[in-house]
Amino acid sequence: MTLVATEHKTEYLRALPGDDVRQILWRFADRYDLQMLVQSVRAVARGPVARLVAQGARNTHEWTAEKQALIQAFDDSGITGVFMEPGQGGFLEGPKNLALALVAFELAWVDAGAATGSLAGCLALSPIHERGTGEQRAYYMTRCAPAQPGEDRKPWRGAFCLTEPIPYVGVETGMLGGKVRVAEWKEGEEPQLQVDKRGRFITNMGFANFVTAAVESDDPRIKGTCMVILEEGDEGTFDRGTPTRKLVHQLSSTRDPIFSLRVPASRIIGGYSIKDGVIVPRYSHGEIIEAVFRRTRVTVAIMTSAKLLSAVEPVIRYGRGRFRGGSIANPGSPRYELGLQLKQDVVHRLVDVWAAGEASAALGFEAARVFDQLDPLEKEKAEILAGRGITGGMAAMRAMRAVQKEAIESLHTTPTHSRFGEPNTQPTRALASLTPVLVQYAILDSVANVLCPACKLWNTGHGARMMREAVSLMGGYGITEDCPGFLGHKWMDSQLEATYEGPEAVQRRQLSVTMTDDLFLAQFQQWIREMRIIAGDHPGTGACALATAMQMWLWTLHHLQKSTDADGTKLYQGSRQGVTFPLADALCWLLSARCQILDVLELEKKGPENPTVAEGLPGTLAFLTDLCHVQAARAAGEVGRACAELVFGYNRHPAWDSEGCGTCYQAEDLEALESVIPGIASLARGYADVIESDGSHPPKAGPCARFDGLDQFSRLRVRMDGCLTGSQLAKDRAAEALTKVMIPEALDYPV
Repeated sequence: MTLVATEHKTEYLRALPGDDVRQILWRFADRYDLQMLVQSVRAVARGPVARLVAQGARNTHEWTAEKQALIQAFDDSGITGVFMEPGQGGFLEGPKNLALALVAFELAWVDAGAATGSLAGCLALSPIHERGTGEQRAYYMTRCAPAQPGEDRKPWRGAFCLTEPIPYVGVETGMLGGKVRVAEWKEGEEPQLQVDKRGRFITNMGFANFVTAAVESDDPRIKGTCMVILEEGDEGTFDRGTPTRKLVHQLSSTRDPIFSLRVPASRIIGGYSIKDGVIVPRYSHGEIIEAVFRRTRVTVAIMTSAKLLSAVEPVIRYGRGRFRGGSIANPGSPRYELGLQLKQDVVHRLVDVWAAGEASAALGFEAARVFDQLDPLEKEKAEILAGRGITGGMAAMRAMRAVQKEAIESLHTTPTHSRFGEPNTQPTRALASLTPVLVQYAILDSVANVLCPACKLWNTGHGARMMREAVSLMGGYGITEDCPGFLGHKWMDSQLEATYEGPEAVQRRQLSVTMTDDLFLAQFQQWIREMRIIAGDHPGTGACALATAMQMWLWTLHHLQKSTDADGTKLYQGSRQGVTFPLADALCWLLSARCQILDVLELEKKGPENPTVAEGLPGTLAFLTDLCHVQAARAAGEVGRACAELVFGYNRHPAWDSEGCGTCYQAEDLEALESVIPGIASLARGYADVIESDGSHPPKAGPCARFDGLDQFSRLRVRMDGCLTGSQLAKDRAAEALTKVMIPEALDYPV
């Protein structure tokens, strides 16, 4: 028999991932309506929006006629109607979180100000949509829908007015300066209210016809806080205020308005009741804001993801063409064809930018899809509880606690995932006494409560840092107005997105509470096992390192919850943000990397079914898998650093001598240390064996730590470090692919 040697051909990424690939990754390949929406929004973004930016429209904070023309473009393209139901003048049935995320992504690919302007109208309607009465929804949603053929009317425009001049409501939403009191209350008639409110940084205020404003009672005849609808035709002052002198998002209208208006009590969002002569709003402003922001923050997060992915093509083009003007760079030579891409640092840094963009988009779109699943369940839950005489507040929370306990039992006895990335929310026989809808809602709600602040925090915060990296890869060109892809503008815009609808501190605070929920943690344990399974079948994804990092994070959380510092003070508590916030940040890295891996598995499964995708699928999969490995390794490193600082950092270091910390490893000192740190002598002697161990016995904790079961943490840390095997090789492969991928001759915007 003659053996014939065959050469293994490496498949590289042929071209930048197109719509067919993205539709599979983000799970709308079977949604023709969303595919058409994306094309329609893209035409606006890369046409009129891009032309405005190129013409210098961002150089003024004034709301000009040219900027106003974008509003009509939004109406004509269907962007404005996305938020409405077909019966209200829209065209999409059912939940719209994924649709709105795609709109934000396409607009922010070119300019985030345009994206903010389009979404601000949705934000104004969101309090009415989420908690308004049926009459309020019907009245305002239909008036905000674009005019249909044959209709002679102008659509209404709205603004969401929460933020007030310092020192009132901003980060702290409970400190309201806006007031409401009874102006007149005739017997047998509806009360008339006087509303006084000053706003700050209010988007769409340059042209809004109505405002949804948060106010606090200034009258004993009105209880608590509420949100109220104000119209420009109401009696009193509807002053749009002065333009905000902002440096970013200049394609949206932002002003500091002043309102002093008289309105009927029926404008209270959600309605009210009268008890003992007191007007009691059905919902406080805090309850409404919570329902609104937990959805709208996802779209803001997606905006920064779009920036990162949009930066890839301009950076590649700039790098390749950097030296083509030199006399020593001849056509066909590596220097001429690759330019700066000959330098490993350039392509390695771009791999980091691209990997972060993929991970943030994966996390953001996963959050949007979860809310699409949650929305109908939330309505059913409210109906079920109302049928039991439970309308909200503490009674509803108590009712759901019982459901949560049963849901946790269900997760312990059945697999969480029918297939990777899809929660199995079907109740088991143990739940026969409960309504299945409530169980499904509880499981999804616990995940949504984490994903929303996580994607807002990580996508915008880490995304802003990575946008700076992208800009730096363009050299001095990156901070000019005519930088291809408007990368300088996008970098600056990302700073606002990190603050919009609550800065990082707000998201970290919320996450530090929701991530400790028992039902979420039960699912998190399932996700660890899920990553272990994936690591066995797809080791190149980095799922092994990610699973170990997830295990380390969970161990650290439990350790901190029951531990005290060297002074005996409890570690994990709301006021110790030096503990809770880093752990919240670490979780975001894990969630984004997990979603990225699940996206690639989805492409591997569904890609062969699409002829366009299948043709170059091996190279695309290989590249995206390497990006997963790079990002998983980075996530593991961040988690390891944060957890080690928290676990060991709150113990006091043993006494130092003239030779420094190293002496605490010397054998003659161990017995002395034993009296200070019980058990440390045996641990320190075995610590050197950790590197050579096969993992069959627990590595030992270092002598600079108070022994309290920390050997398990050290074992996890060493194991995780070993799981990083191959991650840099993956980065090398991805970097090489960037030197070979085909890109268009020029950007497709402005057109």
